[in-house]
Order: sequence, then C-alpha cells, then structure tokens
Amino acid sequence: MRRSVKLRVSFLALAIISYVIGFNFLPESLTSDDDMSKLVVVAGLYFVFLPILYWFWIIKAGKQKPWKLLLIFSLSGLMARLSFPAEIASYFEFIMWLRYPIIAILLLIEFYLMYSIIKGLWQARSMKGDPRVHIVDKYQDEDDKKRSLALVLASEPASWYYAIPWFSRQHVSSDYSIDLLSGKPWAWLAMLLGTLSAAVGVYILLSSWSELVAIILSSIIAYGVVFVTANYRVSKHYSIYIQQDKLVINNSMWGFLAIDIADIERVEVGCWDKISTTEESEKEAEQLCFGRGKQANLQLKFSQPQTYFGALGQLPEQLSELKLVVNEPQKLADELELLRIEYVEMTTIEVAKAG
Repeated sequence: MRRSVKLRVSFLALAIISYVIGFNFLPESLTSDDDMSKLVVVAGLYFVFLPILYWFWIIKAGKQKPWKLLLIFSLSGLMARLSFPAEIASYFEFIMWLRYPIIAILLLIEFYLMYSIIKGLWQARSMKGDPRVHIVDKYQDEDDKKRSLALVLASEPASWYYAIPWFSRQHVSSDYSIDLLSGKPWAWLAMLLGTLSAAVGVYILLSSWSELVAIILSSIIAYGVVFVTANYRVSKHYSIYIQQDKLVINNSMWGFLAIDIADIERVEVGCWDKISTTEESEKEAEQLCFGRGKQANLQLKFSQPQTYFGALGQLPEQLSELKLVVNEPQKLADELELLRIEYVEMTTIEVAKAG
C-alpha cells in the first residue's frame, strides 16, 4: 500500500475516532466550565484538526482539488448538529435544512452520470475484452468523478466476463503472469468457502428477527461468489497481457493499469528488493510493486505518468515506474521492446508522410 493510500485510510480512521469521541464525550447541555472545555476540545477536533489533516493527507498528498475541503467541513457541521449540546447544536440547524437541496442536486448529477455511463457500456457491449479497458479509453479525458463511477459500473460486467470461462473464451492469450496469491487454487477455495460461510452465518443470525432481511443480506453476500471466482481467474490467467497497442496489468480484480506501449520508456530485467532494510528516498518508497516474493524481477519506466486504478477504480494513483514479479521477465521485456521499436518506426513513417 502506497503512502497516499495509507494516508487516506489513516484519515478515515481518525475521523471516525474523532466523531465517536464527540458523541460520547460531550454532555447534553452546558452546565459548567468543564462542559465548556469539553466542547472547545471537540470543536477543535471537528473544525481544526480534521480539516488540517484532510488538507495535507488527502488534498496535498493525493493531489485532489482544494474545493473538496468543503466536504469535511460539511460533515463536521452535520456531526456538530447531532452531537453538540442542545444550546450550541441549534446553530447548526441550517445544515439539516441544506441537506435536502444538496442531496437533490447530487442525485440529479449521479443519475445523469449513471445514464451516460450505462449508455456507454451498452454501446460497448459488442467490444471484446475487459470492459474496464474500454471505459478507461472512453473516459480518459473526463473528470475523476465520472471516470471512477464508470469503473465501478464496469466492474460488474467485468466480474461476469472473467468468472465465466465462456464469456472470456476469446480473450487475448498470454504467456506471462504475475505471481499473485489470489491466483492460487487453494486461495480461491478459501475465499469461496469464506463467502458462503458468511452468507449462511448472516442468514442464521437474522432469520429469527426477519426472514426477508436475512434472505436479502445473505443473497448479497453469496453474490460475492462471482467476484471471488473472477478474482481467481483474472489473477491466474490474465494478470498481464498485451492487447493491440496496450499492456494491460491486473493486480487481481482490485486494480489494474492499461498502458500505451508508446508510453513505456524503458524495460529493465534484474532484481530489486521490494522491502528495503535501509533508508530510501521518498520517491523510492513510493514505488509500486505487484507480485509475491521479496524481490521484483522486472521494472517498467514510463515517459509520462500512468494511472493505476486501485479499489475498483476508486483510488487512482499516478505512477512513473512500476516493478513486477513475473514468470518470464526477459521474454516479456524483449517483446515489449520490439513492440516499442515498431511503434517508433511507424510514428516516424507517418510523420514523414505528413511532411
């Protein structure tokens, strides 16, 4: 997990802790100086500590847009309305009224995005290959929100595409694979049994309270069998492959990259420690590596930053280089170098013809 992702997870944990403290630490009304001191401390957590962390850990580290700072202030305002003493909470009543027009606007935006994305997926239904790759091509020039939502929706057909061998029968074949734990049969079996056990457990726990709720929740959990199977098959058979002018890398179903061959500046074969025992520069520590083992055997360096879509596209990260643990590093490096040279020659010829 890279530093920017760790900071997001850490911020989420601290935000939850801060709001839990507010709900359990504050009195229902201010009756003493001690109560006022508690209010000042919690208000500092809500409106000073968390926004500062959000600015440095999310906006700066994650290269997000500054206006998103309003999100944490709005959330803290809502928490203040619900947790502050009655005489202070009343000043945040406007938050409760503002939520209705805000929710309405957000719903309209979401419905529009979903309509345009579903329309795009429907138009791409005849295309072969991973639906997520087509989505990245279609929305590469769109804003992050639209692209992230598109990838979430595309993950559903992608799961079925990889889970059912008949659907992916015409998928591009590959002689290469990344050494991923999720590509082991025993790991797939363990996850499958865990998913089914969780579904049965939820049904047993809730059936005495509500049969309908028990059936709905257990069915949703059992539906995870499709994703678990897709996760196994994509890790085992399609973790890395070349499709036309792209190198596609799947870090299981969790995340992927679709890299233009022309953007690969250099391919190196060697041995690189994934976890160094010595102090490294921040840039070195930020490098991403896919595959099991203590050492990577292939390194890709890009002429321009590439986007890794982690967490089903919800955690995009910019990469300038990438390390891999692959089965045949030299063979893959030779093929990529050959394709890169062919692309340069084709580009040179096209430029000469245009001139």
